[in-house]
Amino acid sequence: MTTSRTRAEPRPAYQCDACGHQPPKWLGRCPECNEWGSIIESTVTGPVVSGRVVSSRLPSEPARPIATISAAPAKAVPSGVTELDRVLGGGLVPGAVVLLAGEPGVGKSTLLLDVAQQWAAGAGTPSLVVSGEESVSQVRLRAERLGALHDRLYLASESDLGAVIGHLDAVKPGLLIIDSVQTISAPGTEGVPGGVTQVRAVTAALVSVAKERGIATVLVGHVTKDGSVAGPRVLEHLVDVVLHFEGDKHSSLRLVRGVKNRFGAADEVGCFEMHESGIVSLADPSGLFLTRYNEPVPGTCVTVAMEGRRAMVTEVQALIGAQVQGSPRRTVSGLDSARLAMVLAVLQRRMEKIKLHDREVFAATVGGIRITEPSADLAMALAVASGSLNLAMAPHLVAIGEVGLTGEVRRVGAAERRLAEAARLGFRFALVPPGCGPESPPKGMRVVEVGDLQTAVQWAARASAE
Repeated sequence: MTTSRTRAEPRPAYQCDACGHQPPKWLGRCPECNEWGSIIESTVTGPVVSGRVVSSRLPSEPARPIATISAAPAKAVPSGVTELDRVLGGGLVPGAVVLLAGEPGVGKSTLLLDVAQQWAAGAGTPSLVVSGEESVSQVRLRAERLGALHDRLYLASESDLGAVIGHLDAVKPGLLIIDSVQTISAPGTEGVPGGVTQVRAVTAALVSVAKERGIATVLVGHVTKDGSVAGPRVLEHLVDVVLHFEGDKHSSLRLVRGVKNRFGAADEVGCFEMHESGIVSLADPSGLFLTRYNEPVPGTCVTVAMEGRRAMVTEVQALIGAQVQGSPRRTVSGLDSARLAMVLAVLQRRMEKIKLHDREVFAATVGGIRITEPSADLAMALAVASGSLNLAMAPHLVAIGEVGLTGEVRRVGAAERRLAEAARLGFRFALVPPGCGPESPPKGMRVVEVGDLQTAVQWAARASAE
């Protein structure tokens, strides 16, 4: 007996002429669209899925040659917030759905309220903010504090999907912001608001409405304890853009990091600074991560980290504590503790004058930025060596490179971009791995290739004496 799931043989079937529903037998009224007398009997040929025939239907829009389709309706519209536009690839695309996720209190609602105001003022179409967590009076208070009041900025407090679509019919906005998608419930769908079934149904409905009406839509999403987007994984597949809003509550720095983007690069990063009066874009954030000293101080070294495609000059600090018995502490802030432990082991093994086995070591970055890439290894090692030897590094020195277990300095990516950013900020001496020195160094900068950690320390000491 043949048990194939898909076969093509004539068989009787029933189908609603109004909505296409296929009941197992003839009915006087369609259970889906409630139309009377719309069930018709026909013999169709097609694939069988779950015991039911899938018959062909007339598409809503015929397929066309790609060269005849205009891309103008999908052109990005600037949101008015430059750093957000940088991450989005130029702005918000009509009909696109953006998912913005972040920890509670990081500033998601503040940022999006500013985006809504900028859109209402510059895009020529209204913007609608639907809050399922706050009342309209609470959102109005924040808008007054931020100066985000505009006649074309509309507010609504709703938790029902049908009511949200009703507001869309009344306002006809060009930008819709849902804060947050976990608070909206879809009628007729099982589960509680915020559950897997509800979130999937609400998101699918909003994506369909956004595509149909050409509304740029931003959905605020909650995150789990490990920082990932709460809800089903399919949520990230349904939307066009996924952004993560990151930042330490004790720091004013905020980063919007692209994770998925159908309209631009997915590795861009936007920088913002949080103030009492709101959040502002930082076109040049490198100054936040540097400390200006009147005189050189031991235990510091500057490197250039890459956040997406953006080069950021960052200072690494190290403090060598007193001798202790037992296991000394290794404390980091903004750095990878595993890489610090490796750098300390390499320093002690390859540098005879540095003894750290019984000393406490504290390492940190400046300004609240977090560096996890290996290119900061060399600056971390030089900062520790500087603090251990009480040798102040030159203020115009920048170090870039990954340190291996044998003490070699390995190549890193985007070396030219890193050096150009350091030269722009006035750094005149750079230590880089072999093969990373450009053919034509930036104007006013001397670039030296160092193959191992000991050579790097010697060149750093020479630069301090110059």
